[in-house]
Amino acid sequence: MLKINVSASVFLLILLISCSTKKPPNFVFILVDDLGWADVKCNNPKSFYETPNIDKLAENGVRFTQAYSANPVCSPTRAAIMTGKHPNRLNITDWIPGDDPIDRLLLGPQDSNELALEEITIAEKLKEKGFKTGFIGKWHFGDEGFFPENQGFDINIGGHAKGSPPGGYYSPYKNPKLKDDPEGEYLTDRLTDESIRFFTENKENPFFLYLAYYTVHTPIQAAKKHTEKYELKRKMLGLDSIPHQKEGEGWTKLMQEDAAYASMVAAMDVNVGRIVDALKELGLDKNTWIIFTSDNGGLSTFRRINAPTSNEPLRAGKGWCYEGGIRVPLIIAGAGITEKGKVTEQPAVSMDFYTTILSIAGIQHEKNDGENLLPVLSENKVLNRDELFWHFPHYHGSGWKPGSAMRKGDWKLVVHYENKQTELFNLADDPGETTDISENYPGKTVELRKILNARLTDSDAKLPLPNQNFSS
Repeated sequence: MLKINVSASVFLLILLISCSTKKPPNFVFILVDDLGWADVKCNNPKSFYETPNIDKLAENGVRFTQAYSANPVCSPTRAAIMTGKHPNRLNITDWIPGDDPIDRLLLGPQDSNELALEEITIAEKLKEKGFKTGFIGKWHFGDEGFFPENQGFDINIGGHAKGSPPGGYYSPYKNPKLKDDPEGEYLTDRLTDESIRFFTENKENPFFLYLAYYTVHTPIQAAKKHTEKYELKRKMLGLDSIPHQKEGEGWTKLMQEDAAYASMVAAMDVNVGRIVDALKELGLDKNTWIIFTSDNGGLSTFRRINAPTSNEPLRAGKGWCYEGGIRVPLIIAGAGITEKGKVTEQPAVSMDFYTTILSIAGIQHEKNDGENLLPVLSENKVLNRDELFWHFPHYHGSGWKPGSAMRKGDWKLVVHYENKQTELFNLADDPGETTDISENYPGKTVELRKILNARLTDSDAKLPLPNQNFSS
């Protein structure tokens, strides 16, 4: 009996030591700039673009069909990801530095041009617990003094004040945080090279890599090795006359066909595959979580004809609070996922990543605006949340005028401040938001407007103000 008890004690001791020395997971967060929900083949089988590597990632993870960005433009969403807070609380509600006109009926509120250093970023939380933190790509949170290295990242490659690549997508890049390599090198390839170097150098440590591709943001510069394929595809499909639809002061493209844009998507997809392959080759794939998403909807609506992409069947695009501007691709893959290839309709939003990553890492944090998605990933549970809201009180070059929106269940409310119009949609019946049913459901419209107003107040939202100097 004594021998059995001793053996059991030794086994328990070994088990406890094993558990206590288990290596924390790694995290690779991939954020693609301006990638629309419909730009990814697994979301949109009719897509003109082909994304086999992203589709494969979805087959090995969980794909969220109703994931949202926190805002229809970049900087606010990126701030929400970095802090787990709604953009309103951070006073970052427009792209930095913004471009609100002064000759319009309303004046957009003054917001911040940087992410305050007092905010506790996800990188700072992870770094405290021994994670190596790397930032590679687009930052867009302020100028010198507010760069990634000031916000918890051990390394910063490519992150600076600008929101689009100052030298374009081919070296020389004219990026103060990215050394030029041979002339003609493609930026998306280079950022992936740097990411793989980061994995290799830190494979013995837990790490958090935030890979923020500049692609597919303008300028639309073709990845030359993929262009011919899509030019031939466009010709074969006879995509010569592209339909557009009037949207406010802009025009929404209703069909994908741009070969240059398609080549940029293709290059990005190939590089996502390179990231996954590198993790496998280094033996890191079994202990690494990958999150793949976008900062806002695709750029499908312009003041002029022929934007780069189309978000069909969703309405409008980047800069708008309709679904095309805020619904984004989201795929999460990792060792804790119980059902690979799962597709969920549970809404998720940018603030959730902060909470989810820290929960997976076992790190406590202050209450924020995000939900923990881990129960959805590993336990097939349903989140209690049924409300999301957006606030974009600025004019945008796509034709959007100041407004807000909220979703509660399948109901979606869109409020326009300039003409005081309120629209109501049922996304289950009308995912393209084609028919305003506010007059048919006045009670529901009033109910949602009250909830939206309360959420705006709770989050310290700033509203646009009448322009006293405006004369029509």
